[in-house]
Amino acid sequence: MKFSYKILLCTVIIMAAAFGFSGYFFVNYVFETALDREINQAMDDSNILQFAFETAALNVPSKYNILQDTVVEQIGSKLESSGQDTGRLLRLSGEERKVLYVSDGFVEDGLLIQSIEPDTHNYRIIQQQEHYYIQTGIQVNALNRVLYLETMKDVTVVFEERMLGFSVYRQVTLLMLLCSSVVMLFLSSWLTRPIRLLAEATGKMAKGDYGYRAKRISNDELGSLTMDYNRMANALEENIDQLKEEVQSKEDFIAAFAHELKTPLTAIIGYADLLRSRKLDDERNFLSANYIYTEGKRLEAMSFRLLDIIVTKRESIKPQKIEAEILFEYLEYIFSENTEMKFAFSYETGKIYAEVDLLKSVLLNLIDNACKASESGSMIEVKGTLVENGYQFEVKDSGLGIPKEDLKKVTQAFYMVDKSRSRSRKGAGLGLALCAEILYLHHSELEIESVEGQGTCIRFILPKEEVCCEKE
Repeated sequence: MKFSYKILLCTVIIMAAAFGFSGYFFVNYVFETALDREINQAMDDSNILQFAFETAALNVPSKYNILQDTVVEQIGSKLESSGQDTGRLLRLSGEERKVLYVSDGFVEDGLLIQSIEPDTHNYRIIQQQEHYYIQTGIQVNALNRVLYLETMKDVTVVFEERMLGFSVYRQVTLLMLLCSSVVMLFLSSWLTRPIRLLAEATGKMAKGDYGYRAKRISNDELGSLTMDYNRMANALEENIDQLKEEVQSKEDFIAAFAHELKTPLTAIIGYADLLRSRKLDDERNFLSANYIYTEGKRLEAMSFRLLDIIVTKRESIKPQKIEAEILFEYLEYIFSENTEMKFAFSYETGKIYAEVDLLKSVLLNLIDNACKASESGSMIEVKGTLVENGYQFEVKDSGLGIPKEDLKKVTQAFYMVDKSRSRSRKGAGLGLALCAEILYLHHSELEIESVEGQGTCIRFILPKEEVCCEKE
């Protein structure tokens, strides 16, 4: 059953119960009020008849010392006839509760008269066939006699009005429930619309439409739920896109790795076969062996780089303090024998907090990439600067540059902007990937600025010691 129908059903049940109980108590209250009024009136009439009977008895001729039964019948007849318009019924009984006078239609049982005591005024409500009566009973003292006066007043109309009230109220209740159901159907549909929109969005997402979002149509809790759902959907879509990118990058990695293996292996197999199948002169023999050695070393370097990346991803580091001056002296010494490029090393003195060997690997890779991207004789600038949040390294060249669309991909393993040039320089596209992984362990990252044809500037900041410790 739909949620809106549940709301409608619950509302109808509650309203039916509320109307039912309130109608029952209201009609009963009106009925009891009317019945009490009739009872009081019947008791008053009984008192009036008692007084009238005693007065009539006093008018009996004095020759009677005691009230005769015949006189009782006469007085009873007169009292009944005087109240014909009211539908009054009388019964007069003697001391032994023997009936002396009774109106036609008076109930024949003697239950009430048995309970009449001196100075008491009793009544009861009885039903005779389809009529209801109020029966009253009271003692009458007249001429040394104790008589019992009973009256019956027809109050059928009061009971009929109660039945009519219940009937009318049922009809009104049904009409109200019908109207309320129509109104509640629209209200429940309106109230549950955000839920339906959420359900629709969930269904579309389950079918793979991760970009679909639920529409917010209210500012209440359901509206907040809709916004929370959309935020969750955004996060989910981002995670799915990230997973897709990771899957794609792994596929690209495998394809690139297979391709990178294929090229040197082809050369190695080809020259090895040449050496195996033919007798070559010394020069060609040397060239073939040199090709095999060179490509083998490239495979070895590539495997070591891959191993470094894998190990770096799985291990943590133990940073230590080192003077910037020592690090830059090491770099100047390493590249002092490189006569193909011009190097400019400049730095500010200060302490660096890092794992030294890994940091050296980052800087060596960055400088090596800058050399590969630049023409012979170009200037490579390496700077070290103290900044507010740590120590900044910067490697700048004036080489080929990186196209804007490739900037986000250069840190992926085996990704090369110019593959032919990289292979000619014995590159495999693993240097920046290794740098990115090492800097991640140092809570840092590469910032790359490049203009195609003008050069590239790569920088990163190593955080201060207290910042690293907090992050650790």
